[in-house]
Amino acid sequence: MNTPIPSPAAQAAPLTKTPAKTMAALLGFLVIALCAPFLVQTLGGNYWVRVLDFALIYIMLALGLNIVVGFAGLLDLGYIAFYAVGAYMMALLGSPHLANQFEWIHQLFPHGLHLSMWFVLPLAIMVAATFGVLLGAPTLKLRGDYLAIVTLGFGEIIRIFLNNLDRPLNITNGPKGITAVDPVHIFGFNFSKSHEIFGLKFTPVFMYYYLLVVLVIAIVFICLRLQNSRIGRAFVAIREDEIAAKAMGINTRNIKLLAFAMGASFGGASGAVFGAFQGFVSPESFVLWESIYILAIVVLGGMGHIPGVILGGILLVGFQELLRAVAEPAQNMLFGHTIVDAEVLRQLLFGLALVGVMLYRPAGLWPSPRKEDRPVIRRPGSVGRF
Repeated sequence: MNTPIPSPAAQAAPLTKTPAKTMAALLGFLVIALCAPFLVQTLGGNYWVRVLDFALIYIMLALGLNIVVGFAGLLDLGYIAFYAVGAYMMALLGSPHLANQFEWIHQLFPHGLHLSMWFVLPLAIMVAATFGVLLGAPTLKLRGDYLAIVTLGFGEIIRIFLNNLDRPLNITNGPKGITAVDPVHIFGFNFSKSHEIFGLKFTPVFMYYYLLVVLVIAIVFICLRLQNSRIGRAFVAIREDEIAAKAMGINTRNIKLLAFAMGASFGGASGAVFGAFQGFVSPESFVLWESIYILAIVVLGGMGHIPGVILGGILLVGFQELLRAVAEPAQNMLFGHTIVDAEVLRQLLFGLALVGVMLYRPAGLWPSPRKEDRPVIRRPGSVGRF
């Protein structure tokens, strides 16, 4: 009996649909996200709502890095540089700093440059994407450790550049950083002030929280559409075997540059929001550890799996802050004094968690349900990149 051969459209159909479990997970995330700040504030106050804000910022960064590392398989240790570019774009264009330093700008804008974040945001995305292309262009033939070293150097160059660009022209204000960055304004609401809506009081951390939730949803939507597109499949092909992908007609040069540009654009957007949220930007916020931390979120959550990356961001940020809060009181209660400093204990347990996950869950805490979307992780000594 002849078995009918499915048409090309039918064969491609499973690849163009988002898995039901993924959609259910994202819907659950949305429901929990809407209610989380009220519960967290009731249990721990506004400080923990602020922790949620930073968790969402790190999720935005991790989703951008997931395009480069998870989808395309390009190890990037300098991703924090794009975060810095976006933050300094917001700081320079949304504060009086440039007007105070340059007379000709002061004459044009006596009260300083105070551009809205909604105007700065697309600029930060475009500038960060340009930097992503500039990073990707000279590294097209590099893989693995060599690519990691080059991107690490790029991130450090950007940080050192920002740290020293206070002379002879004071552009970044050097290690002192830039203060008085304007907050977000939307529909007449100043996000740096408290507002009462429908009888509920929304403090600034609440306002920024819901703004960040909207931005995370927008980035997740873009990532889902990208993952299930022809470009997303090209990313996976390059990740698994670049030579085979090139032999199949994929323009690996353009696709890799696109991966760097798209990942960098999300980093720039995150930086612009961070600048407005924090109201202060300095080079100390963009050290190498931040790049490693974001990479750990992607790896621990599940490379290439969007819900896994979101879970990784929530767990890592929340777990570390929880340890910071309970480590010393717990030691005082058990031993009468502090044996290990909270910061040291936090780093120790973080390292142990990394080792444990890599041993027992090498694909991450929540790997992709589709095997074709999982990066192949091989043991040392085997042939291949991972």
